[in-house]
Amino acid sequence: MIKILPSVGFILNFRLPIGAHVVGAFIMPCGSCSFCNKGQDDLCEAFFAYNRARGTLYDGETRLFLRNSGKPVYMYSMGGLAEYCVVPAHALSTLPDSLPYSESAILGCAVFTAYGAMAHAAEVRPGDSVAVVGIGGVGSSCLQIARAFGASEIIAVDIEDEKLKQAKFLGATQTINARQEDAVEKIREITGGMGVDVAVEALGKPQTFLQCTQSVRDGGKAVMIGLTDSVARGEIDINRLVRRQIKVIGSYGARARQDLPKLVKLAESGIFNLKSAVSRKCKFEEAGQAYQDLNQGNIIGRAVVEIM
Repeated sequence: MIKILPSVGFILNFRLPIGAHVVGAFIMPCGSCSFCNKGQDDLCEAFFAYNRARGTLYDGETRLFLRNSGKPVYMYSMGGLAEYCVVPAHALSTLPDSLPYSESAILGCAVFTAYGAMAHAAEVRPGDSVAVVGIGGVGSSCLQIARAFGASEIIAVDIEDEKLKQAKFLGATQTINARQEDAVEKIREITGGMGVDVAVEALGKPQTFLQCTQSVRDGGKAVMIGLTDSVARGEIDINRLVRRQIKVIGSYGARARQDLPKLVKLAESGIFNLKSAVSRKCKFEEAGQAYQDLNQGNIIGRAVVEIM
């Protein structure tokens, strides 16, 4: 979450009101590369070449320096765990006073990722059947977005009963504990042997990658949003992929300029429940423990670090 502070000593021409509360997307489009010109902000060339690869803004420079030594500090996306940061205006959307300040931070992260998967990769339509494998912060957001898009069957798959219990509240019509039963077989049983229209993998593991591709019906879409170790590889049945027109689609996030305002509206209308999605808020000093808990799968939904 970012707060735009009044400029000092000069007039700043800016498309957002000075002093406004805003939410920022972790994919920050430059607005002028070949992908941005086609509306594909999620593939922005400058973002991946400069911010992701070098930790800078799109002129190749950072705006952050250590107070004592003047040594440059490089940023990851908007600048995680920072009190202040400089970001492209294209990555921001104003936040209405009606929305909770801290909880709204996830609109530019977990919810942003889920929306990109459901809207652009899966293209979920009313009446579709959807399975989500991995009900963490992103996976649980996928449940709410699938419900908002009118999916008729929403199946949550995880190995933690507590997460599956919460999944029911967030929109899941069926839950599967993959530690207790075969997830693929159960999904096919629920769907009358067909498989789902859309399966989303939100863990980034070779095993769940395979489960995801095996869970979709003929002509269905297997959408991969979980990141993993750089050497990890996923397996797939090539003959079924070809003969039955299985579509395997990667999705990293949504498109900030067009999608972030939509997410704010979804939250403002109550269609996406922010307070239910965030299970923990912690202070800056507690961030280390929160990351440890996240790594161990001990956080239900999403956690937010409150810095200011």
